[in-house]
Amino acid sequence: MGLRILLVNPPICDFTAYDYWLKPYGLLRVAGQLRGQAELQLFDFLDRLHPAMPPGLKTDEWGRGAFPAEVLPKPAALAPIRRHYHRFGLPRQLLGEYLRTQPPFDAVLVQTTMTYWYPGVQEVIEEVRAASPRSAVVLGGVYATLCPAHARSLGANLVVEGRELEPLWQLLGVRGETAGLPYWEGYERLETGVVKLTEGCPFRCTYCSVPQLYPGFSGDVERTLAEIELLVRCGARRLAFYDDALLFQEEELLLPLLAELIRRGYGLELHTPNALNARFITPAVAELMVRAGFRSFYLGFESSAYTWQKKTGGKVYSADLVAAVAALEKAGADRRAITAYLIAGHPRGEQQEVEASMHFAHALGIRLMLSEFSPIPNTPDGEACREWVDLDEPLWHNKTAFAEHFLGSDELNRLKARCRHLNRALN
Repeated sequence: MGLRILLVNPPICDFTAYDYWLKPYGLLRVAGQLRGQAELQLFDFLDRLHPAMPPGLKTDEWGRGAFPAEVLPKPAALAPIRRHYHRFGLPRQLLGEYLRTQPPFDAVLVQTTMTYWYPGVQEVIEEVRAASPRSAVVLGGVYATLCPAHARSLGANLVVEGRELEPLWQLLGVRGETAGLPYWEGYERLETGVVKLTEGCPFRCTYCSVPQLYPGFSGDVERTLAEIELLVRCGARRLAFYDDALLFQEEELLLPLLAELIRRGYGLELHTPNALNARFITPAVAELMVRAGFRSFYLGFESSAYTWQKKTGGKVYSADLVAAVAALEKAGADRRAITAYLIAGHPRGEQQEVEASMHFAHALGIRLMLSEFSPIPNTPDGEACREWVDLDEPLWHNKTAFAEHFLGSDELNRLKARCRHLNRALN
């Protein structure tokens, strides 16, 4: 087998980062289509179980934890932000050292996620160019799709936009096997895996990038079961669902999947880091989710203000949250394991009533998580932010940067402190 391909999940450059079950799922899915056609190797800067990670990294009962971090000089665009800027992940030099000990790779495929994390992608390209200059560098994923012109400016050989992989197959001289399962065996040690039962979302929230990334909506129960079986064989004992609309068409998708997982008796611990739509959490759905092993429930609430809910897409209303929490608790879920996401720093924040929304959710006995608003290009709410920031510079998509710039440091810190206080009151 002559073709050699390295898969790289870059480090994160940001003000904050935390491992909420982060895995380069898109990269692993593409690699799975190359299984048997190329020799594959994986280098994941964010793998906290990697042997080179420093000892003593704390991990909670659900497998989450901090990354090793070093303070970096802030990029010029972010100089006004009154916070330390960090690089998270394995040390930079390890990639170059690894490349120099390996036979040459024909291609290096690089995962991209948040648009404003591109400095980590740039670092990877620089290391590859220095240590393996003949390797073709390919970028794909969220940043490559939302900001393709900017991504091409980093010097990769190919930027794959969206889900169209034909340019990649032409570069490699192969045909991808679409039935291939994600390349989970690339990890030396695996405890947490991720899956997506569905792709896309039927809703069109005015702040969300999903319609640009996954037009339409689809799901596949049998493929997901096959992916889970592979993850179990590779050692995973917990799964995070990366779906954007996990509960949509639940009669055809989620409920059959969960019934089969219960029948097979894997005993997996299941989590939902992406927002669940509270509208679809009926008593029957809640009961089966808890029986199947779901332990955390993150609900996309955003605001209790009806006017704001209506203007931003009408995905979920306050009564939906109340009913969902009641259904989950009746099914046996711990209310303290239910978290409501609330947006802070939205350009229509005066309509959103952030603090009142926090108290509304807190009164239900659930935890709160402030999700600072990230202005995404080509979304209605993101484009409205051009009034305040240069949206063509992806660093300004940074949720911490935009929220602090828009609200001011004192107000953002006040809201965060209020959120922490309310959460502590639940313990």
